[in-house]
Amino acid sequence: MEILLKKDVANLGSADEVVKVKAGYALNYLIPQQLAVIATPSVLKHHEEILRQRAHKEAKKVADAEALAKKIDAVLVKVSAKVSESGKIYGSITTAQLAEALLAAGIEVDKKDITVISEEVKEPGTYEAEVKCYKGVKGAFKFEVVAE
Repeated sequence: MEILLKKDVANLGSADEVVKVKAGYALNYLIPQQLAVIATPSVLKHHEEILRQRAHKEAKKVADAEALAKKIDAVLVKVSAKVSESGKIYGSITTAQLAEALLAAGIEVDKKDITVISEEVKEPGTYEAEVKCYKGVKGAFKFEVVAE
């Protein structure tokens, strides 16, 4: 019997996959647990349409993320920090400060998606950070730390 899996099933397959199983396993376990449905032609046709729509939405999200990454690559932001007489920064530059600086430049990102990829920010200067825009799409930007 052929079934369409709705969820991942260990040792059988992943979601959205058509697999062949024994009728008893399908009718007594997979279908009552709502892990699968019987793969009729109408179910398969409906499933293909859903996958096509999902792929279209995914392509749009990737295109939007790539456009955002290009905007991020082109920006240089300035972050001010208190500096001691010896030239060291009090505290550190946080991703929240970088997110605010990007927002001031017209780019809205979540602070959790920002990673500083340069060495530790201990004194004024130019550093580099990376922003995760979407699955596999990243943008890098430079930020300058200036004394207040």
